[in-house]
Amino acid sequence: YNVHLAKKKMNERLQNAVTVMTHCACSSLSCLDCMEEFQSTNEHLTQGTPQTKEQLLQGLAQQTSLTAQNHGPLVTRQSSVTPGLRYRNLGKSGLRVSNVGLGTWVTFGSGVTEEQAEEVIQLAYDSGINVFDLSEAYSGVRAELELGRILQRRGWKRSSYIVTTKIYWNTKSDERGLSRKHIIESVKASLSRLQLGYIDVVIIHKADPMCPMEEVVRAMNHVISQGWAMYWGTARWTPVEVMEAYTNCRQFNCVTPISEQSEYHMFCREKTELYMPELYNKIGVGLMAWSPLTMGLVSGKLEDGGVPLFARSSFKNKYSSFSWTEDETQANKEGYTWLKERLQPEETRRQQEKLRDISQLADKLGCTVSQLAIAWCLKNESVQCLLLGATSVEQLYESIQSLQLVPKLNTNTMNELERILDNKPIRPPMVSTLALR
Repeated sequence: YNVHLAKKKMNERLQNAVTVMTHCACSSLSCLDCMEEFQSTNEHLTQGTPQTKEQLLQGLAQQTSLTAQNHGPLVTRQSSVTPGLRYRNLGKSGLRVSNVGLGTWVTFGSGVTEEQAEEVIQLAYDSGINVFDLSEAYSGVRAELELGRILQRRGWKRSSYIVTTKIYWNTKSDERGLSRKHIIESVKASLSRLQLGYIDVVIIHKADPMCPMEEVVRAMNHVISQGWAMYWGTARWTPVEVMEAYTNCRQFNCVTPISEQSEYHMFCREKTELYMPELYNKIGVGLMAWSPLTMGLVSGKLEDGGVPLFARSSFKNKYSSFSWTEDETQANKEGYTWLKERLQPEETRRQQEKLRDISQLADKLGCTVSQLAIAWCLKNESVQCLLLGATSVEQLYESIQSLQLVPKLNTNTMNELERILDNKPIRPPMVSTLALR
């Protein structure tokens, strides 16, 4: 009887083991099938991915025509089409952003139709870019209205893109600032124009000296707790102001900012290279850089029969503004001549001489000066997302190709650029107050 009982238990254990192994085998096979299906789908997308600019633009036109023929929204995401595109955490948050984002300050500017803007948005999305940055200060409410309509027509999955919009400025002077009233009203209005359930990152475009920082951080915490936004950040704030906001957030148990948007190019380096890495390491504030090509708009054409910094005149005609100054009247000027007023003639002459040398270096690398400028910004590891502007798919395509130039910027090339620029920022020596006594 004991032997019979032992055999019975042995058979039960064997049957259980066989059942488990069969289940595992089926699960493994199903996983392999899923992987095989994903791989075949990915290969199908990769095989259909345009490799040249002409093929890419042709594919974009075909996709647009398919959507127009009511074949349903295109929801596939070809994130592998752009060599060099990477996704990084914004600050020390869990939000993953592409290292290149689309700043819509010119995409929805004057002279660009909604159809052209939609083509630029489509190309950015198909290239793997998932960050779309906009602001009422750039082109009024048009940017949010048109982007909202484009997102509705395309029907992309909400989790596949990130929308950042800014608050502070308003077309009416009495409706700007960072009061709790203005913050909440601005966020609600942006949600209505964008036709979205939430905004990924709400950016405060400028610190308000007339409003207590406690009111600002409490209002932003309320916006996030209501589900109107996921995160919040700042733009054009000084490191002292960012630290003040962070301190108030910790004191009043509010959500801290995750990013700061800062101007960064070859002629504007101090804040980004000296202070932003410190803010990231200490309080987890990441960096979204903007205006990598402002230097060309400031300096204009190269002298002595040189070529313009931008190969196409549309850059100069349509790029009405790359930055938003505190004097709003300047933003209404036509063209980009007001940017030159920010520099003295002697400084402009020195920058033009440097641009001439940079142009020669770009020729050696087989790229344009604008592509070299973008790649130089991306070479900085502190830049987690670089915002680019474009008024056409050709301009955006040319800028995206800068990603392939980043690995070519080796130590020798970077040293040569430093020699030409001769403006590497250096932190001033610390002075002890005890030594002054």
